[in-house]
Amino acid sequence: MRIKTLSRSSDEFTRERSQDLQRVFHNFDPSLRPMEKAVEYQRALKAAKLEKIFARPFIGAMDGHRDGVSCMAKNPNYLKGIFSASMDGDIRLWDISSRRTVCQFPGHQGAVRGLTASTDGNVLVSCGTDCTVRLWNVPRPTLEDSSVSSENIIKPSAEYVWKNAFWAVDHQFEGDLFATAGAQLDIWNHNRAQPVQSFQWGTDSVISVRFNPGEPDILATSASDRSITIYDLRMSSAARRIIMMTKTNSIAWNPMEPMNLTAANEDGNCYSFDGRKLDEAKCVHKDHVSAVMDIDFSPTGREFVTGSYDRSVRIFPYNGGHSREIYHTKRMQRVFCVKYSCDATYVISGSDDTNLRLWKAKASEQLGVILPREQKKHEYNEAVKNRYKHLPEVKRIVRHRHLPKPIYKALGVIRAVNDSKRRKEERRKAHSAPGTIVTKPLRQRRIIKEVE
Repeated sequence: MRIKTLSRSSDEFTRERSQDLQRVFHNFDPSLRPMEKAVEYQRALKAAKLEKIFARPFIGAMDGHRDGVSCMAKNPNYLKGIFSASMDGDIRLWDISSRRTVCQFPGHQGAVRGLTASTDGNVLVSCGTDCTVRLWNVPRPTLEDSSVSSENIIKPSAEYVWKNAFWAVDHQFEGDLFATAGAQLDIWNHNRAQPVQSFQWGTDSVISVRFNPGEPDILATSASDRSITIYDLRMSSAARRIIMMTKTNSIAWNPMEPMNLTAANEDGNCYSFDGRKLDEAKCVHKDHVSAVMDIDFSPTGREFVTGSYDRSVRIFPYNGGHSREIYHTKRMQRVFCVKYSCDATYVISGSDDTNLRLWKAKASEQLGVILPREQKKHEYNEAVKNRYKHLPEVKRIVRHRHLPKPIYKALGVIRAVNDSKRRKEERRKAHSAPGTIVTKPLRQRRIIKEVE
């Protein structure tokens, strides 16, 4: 009689050190694990609850400005640096890690409305309501001493005086050109005191400008006549232009899909467009209850952050209609500018209460050094939560967000108004001749026309 025995090598199961984990082999045969889905559902539920428990997005505030923060700019060459400017003309370079001022750039006599840095990070360009454009040499990132003194107060390397006030500025991704928005769109060179090109369409002022990250010669602007215009510097003219129902305050291009842009609108929504087909929005991003003042894409291109007049910061997926996160504090006032950090880990917001605030891009993310086992545990929790996210209990926990009372009430009013409009439209259509009333889809409803 032959007896089969279980045999195993001691080399595969013996621990080398007492701190090592015991090696365990799993058999993934479904018939041996009849309760697999029930166990994973409980784990997904637990992971969703733990995410809420550890959601602490606010890291700290950077105070130093004496007036409301009007604009910000990232330094592409330096991960820890962020530039900010206020309504009293003060420009500062901050060290995000220590949340302290590195140096100041004084000189503007009015509100600074535009701020941008060159691609190499060596030149900072600022413009404002005092009709001047100033170029500054950015100091090398030596942050042993971050206290403000007379040594780290920077003088402008160039100053250009123009006829009109400026509202925005943006630097070309490849090259020495930068564009300013004001009574007209002006293209400047670092070494020229006069604009090398000027564009004007109508008599309304341009309020925002943004260069395309993939095509250096293409830029998009929004104006106070509710238009969004795409210019091509090689053609020396506007390529495409649409008129919307409400004004667009800011524009951002998707860095991973440079043909797509998202517009932050005055009606509280953001509209994503394909730059080649502007007569219909690709997606409408809703949730804000007041005007969206600024927008910035994550370096990954999968998300963007918005700051609004309703005193909140929201993070949207690039193809989602609703925000996945809302950040707010009791002290934070109207948010005029927001930026993603260059590594997509943090979000910086500048508001009317003179403070810059630092937030985590993922509210429950663990900061600092993470061990490999911890990282695998986080990835597993995210996977099971994503697998069971459509079940009612998990969905309710994941979607729940605490809203300030004014925003909560305003959302209820907006919902009631939209429901009333929808019912009225349905009744009109039901009591009219077939085909006489055509309902435009939401993606086309806010667009009046495309101008050739």
